[in-house]
Amino acid sequence: MHDKLNSKAAEQRLKGIAKHTPLIYHPKLSAKYQAEIYLKREDLQVVRSYKLRGAYNMISQLSADELNRGVVCASAGNHAQGVAFSCKKLDIKGVIFMPEITPRQKVKQTEMFGDGNVEIILVGDTFDDCLAEALKYTAEHSMTFVPPFDNLSVIEGQGTVGVEILEDLPGVEVVIMPVGGGGLSAGVGTFLKNQNAGIQIIGVEPDGAPSMLKAIENKGPVALDTINRFVDGAAVKRVGDITYSICKQVLDDMLTVAEGKVCTTILTLYNEDAIVVEPAGALSVAALDACAEKIRGKKVVCVISGGNNDIDRMAEIKEKSLLYEGLKHYFIVRFPQRPGALKLFVNNVLGHHDDITRFEFIKKTEKEQGPALIGIELTNREDYEGLLKRMKDYRFDIIELNRDQTLFEYLV
Repeated sequence: MHDKLNSKAAEQRLKGIAKHTPLIYHPKLSAKYQAEIYLKREDLQVVRSYKLRGAYNMISQLSADELNRGVVCASAGNHAQGVAFSCKKLDIKGVIFMPEITPRQKVKQTEMFGDGNVEIILVGDTFDDCLAEALKYTAEHSMTFVPPFDNLSVIEGQGTVGVEILEDLPGVEVVIMPVGGGGLSAGVGTFLKNQNAGIQIIGVEPDGAPSMLKAIENKGPVALDTINRFVDGAAVKRVGDITYSICKQVLDDMLTVAEGKVCTTILTLYNEDAIVVEPAGALSVAALDACAEKIRGKKVVCVISGGNNDIDRMAEIKEKSLLYEGLKHYFIVRFPQRPGALKLFVNNVLGHHDDITRFEFIKKTEKEQGPALIGIELTNREDYEGLLKRMKDYRFDIIELNRDQTLFEYLV
């Protein structure tokens, strides 16, 4: 275990800066998994994520000269907001680099937390371009770069989440948390294991960005060629060297969860508990199915890492959830060359509870006869086989787009 990390000392630095966020018992999840399940609500943090902890812990320990020169970071999300808030609290200058494609809402949030103490520079089409510019700027202006995860002071600050968990639930047996670059899991894992080596630490990544899982399998960090950026708070191409060296010791298990399942979890937490989580914030709860045997009868904490979810994404989140749950299907349907084929499809092929959510002829000159792109939403996933059978019985020629990723991405 890393002996240079002192999250108890970090907790003192963060007094009056970061909230001691609630640890809330969840009756429904507890009943479902036959365990005592609690949610550690970092979505209720001042900047709506735990990232403030690590950023402030590092920046507040800089020398007077370093503070006077100011800090730089590169981030399109929660880290930027944590740095901006810290700059305001310490009354220092911060320069925050964000990719040009960053949604305006995230830029405005960062400006709001910085409140006059930060300058935002939008540069580059990708995060890597943005990071390169930020590092260059840091060197040119003799400022201090604040990394998002691969730094001992940042890791130590994130570990204060674990300090609070143990204060509020001394008997905790399992802690499940999202893994992006590895700062949260390294910090929390180190603190908890030092206090009680028997506490199980489970990390969760999205299927489309399994960088820590690959690092553990490879016995060292590797840069993934491509990643799915949907779970943006936990989608990194390469975990940190420091975070990997700690996580390989403190993680008892490293899981991945499908992006669609993450979306279903976001909607469930919103609809049933009025909890707004970002995709990364839903990972720990989304992983409960995979941990069901391991957690039965135990005291379990799921870290809800953040709640910075843009409302504009909800339509996409619902769509991904429906596709994952087998309730939304897209087809290319070639209608038979006979009168009334479209009417036949609507009246005889669709089930009573099936709903057409999208319909467009692919060839505009062949309406009523040419192929059409059709999206159908089901009430129960079991209805799908009956829908396919009726299409075949009535001689409709179809391509199931859900089974053809290339065509799906091109047409849907």
